Amino acid sequence: MQNSEQHHSNCLVCGSPKLKPLQGFKAAHLVKCGKCGFVFSHQIPTIKELEKYYDGYGRNDYLSPITIKRYNELLDVFEPERKNNKIIDVGCGIGYFLEEAIKRNWQAYGTEFTDEAMRINNEKGINMQKGVLNPKNYQAGEFDVITSFEVIEHINNPQEEITNFNKILRKGGLLYITTPNFNSLLRHYLKSEYNIITYPEHLSYYTPATLHRLLKTHGFKRVWIKTTGISFTRFKRSTKRSDEKLISKTSTDEKLRQSFETNQGMNFAKDAANTMLTLMGAGDTIKALYRKV
Repeated sequence: MQNSEQHHSNCLVCGSPKLKPLQGFKAAHLVKCGKCGFVFSHQIPTIKELEKYYDGYGRNDYLSPITIKRYNELLDVFEPERKNNKIIDVGCGIGYFLEEAIKRNWQAYGTEFTDEAMRINNEKGINMQKGVLNPKNYQAGEFDVITSFEVIEHINNPQEEITNFNKILRKGGLLYITTPNFNSLLRHYLKSEYNIITYPEHLSYYTPATLHRLLKTHGFKRVWIKTTGISFTRFKRSTKRSDEKLISKTSTDEKLRQSFETNQGMNFAKDAANTMLTLMGAGDTIKALYRKV
């Protein structure tokens, strides 16, 4: 799917050659597939570009108690699927989610790229593989659950990635993916100023329809797919109104989350808003739960 000029010549999701430059997004090299509507960077970053961008790529180590609560709510969903008792988080960061899984007696596996992440995760008792997911390192159908939080937008080989997921997940097992939503209200309002649009950090931009097509084509059946949230912190950063950290104890988003958790009326309003955002397909984040058929 690559040519000598280091550009993709076919859609990363459906393989169509009908690609058109996306007006207003030249800096990120975005094209849109004329067949399935998938948006992605047709330019292929070099190893040098990626190393330069990710050199010193920071990790924000703040972990909100609310995030821990959300992790455990997700693990509640996974609990009935426990047969092999194995879960893998692809691109697991420093293992916050898998720590919660271990507390619930899952055998936890993960993948990451840096030596530092490997060291931290190994110390937490997580079975780690360095680099990209390699199905040869696992038995076919070994895992009950695969998770991938905010990872798929960073890669430009999604068909290979989802094929590998299928190989290591048992029949009937669950796949949970989150990724930014290109159809979000913020993206439509901010256009190319939306700070999700960053090359070479983000290379693939999904909507519920394009993510569903990718997963369905590779042997997964939808359980549910949602688009939730509007990030006021990201809006402020994108519009240069603030340089507050996206994930911190004092961010606008975190303060709002705390209010929602402690005020029943506000929490009800949040749930209603997320239901509407899902119906519109317009929330900031796609959350997708699929089952291997």
